[in-house]
Amino acid sequence: MNLSVSFQTQADATSKRFSNEDLSAHFDKFKKVIESEKIGFFQLSEKTEHLDSARAMFEKHKDKTHFVQVGIGGSALGPQTLIDALKSNNKVKFSFMDNTDAEYISQLLSEIEEPKKSLFYVVSKSGGTAETIANFSIARNFLRDNGIKKDQLKDHFVFCTDPKNGQLKEYAQANGYSCLQVPNDIGGRFSVFSHVGLLPALFAGVQIEELYEGANEFKSALLNPDLSENILMQTGAQLMCLFEDRGVNQTVLMPYSSRLKTLSHWFVQLWGESLGKIDSSGTNVGLTPIPAYGATDQHSQMQLFMEGPSDKAIFLLEVKNKAVDFKLDSGLEMDSARKLENFSLNQLIGAQFNGTLKALQDQKKNVIKMSIERNDAKHMGSMILFFESLTALMGEYLGIDAFNQPGVELGKKYAYEYLKNLE
Repeated sequence: MNLSVSFQTQADATSKRFSNEDLSAHFDKFKKVIESEKIGFFQLSEKTEHLDSARAMFEKHKDKTHFVQVGIGGSALGPQTLIDALKSNNKVKFSFMDNTDAEYISQLLSEIEEPKKSLFYVVSKSGGTAETIANFSIARNFLRDNGIKKDQLKDHFVFCTDPKNGQLKEYAQANGYSCLQVPNDIGGRFSVFSHVGLLPALFAGVQIEELYEGANEFKSALLNPDLSENILMQTGAQLMCLFEDRGVNQTVLMPYSSRLKTLSHWFVQLWGESLGKIDSSGTNVGLTPIPAYGATDQHSQMQLFMEGPSDKAIFLLEVKNKAVDFKLDSGLEMDSARKLENFSLNQLIGAQFNGTLKALQDQKKNVIKMSIERNDAKHMGSMILFFESLTALMGEYLGIDAFNQPGVELGKKYAYEYLKNLE
């Protein structure tokens, strides 16, 4: 299996959440969700035509040496996760226009050394996302200011949007711009396996076929009919039991890998935007996500995790075998260096992971240990599908729709009203 999970929590093993009846009921609900015509994330990795069309687009623009993702939320975090974790092509530089902060955008544009070798990937499912359209406008002006003629702009932009509708789709068709699709049944935060993530992954040298392969291989574990051994159902039952019985309403994802740091931020958006809702009884519910990464946050948030309130479920993620290592026997004449000289850097971070795991256990904290053999495309495919599936399942446990975001839409409405008042 590409991903293993074990539990050291304070969940009550006699809770109804671990009964076969309750597990079966929520397993059926999960299967109903992923079989819905409106929700396509679970089947996305089986649609190899997306691989083909992404690769064809890459071949068309592969001479570009600076790739700029123009998007926000899932339209940026998913691709950035793949690039930060798996990038092997150092010939291409990546930037993310994922905010409406003028100082940040100015700095980003100033770092594009060869505008004529740049490609801007404008991603918006609706085709009208304010932040994305604003940055598209800025990118367009930037290219014109750097000597690129209006009729050449189409060589520096690729759009990714709804296959049929929306302003971005209409603009692309009217002006001859290249366009990829965000499927109708895929929301932004569930879009990593779509063209949203595939095109930037190709520029980063990621083996996208292995990404799909890892997800597809893991489906047998997620759909295991033996619910006592089903990795997804057991994790969901643990989280719901802790939430109901012990008030554990925060979820930490802490990979012991700098390359997986962005995975935690992707998880925050997926978990927070999906599960923070008002349920059918009018109650505000949700599991607050917290990003962290080891060993760095052992000198930051770990003090809170260790001795603060026991209101957190902590996913600790280890990468067992890393691609490189460093020996620590430098001959440095310091007592602290001598303690380390017989070991390697990977042994050190492994000891830090296991030491933290034991210390949290001693403090009776709620820890879910996750392990992958290595950080590669196959294991990443498994992890992404696991967290997407767990998010969908927790939506069923909480009695909310994990696939909408009415709170976000309300904020957009007020933002436009504010702008109108400035006119």
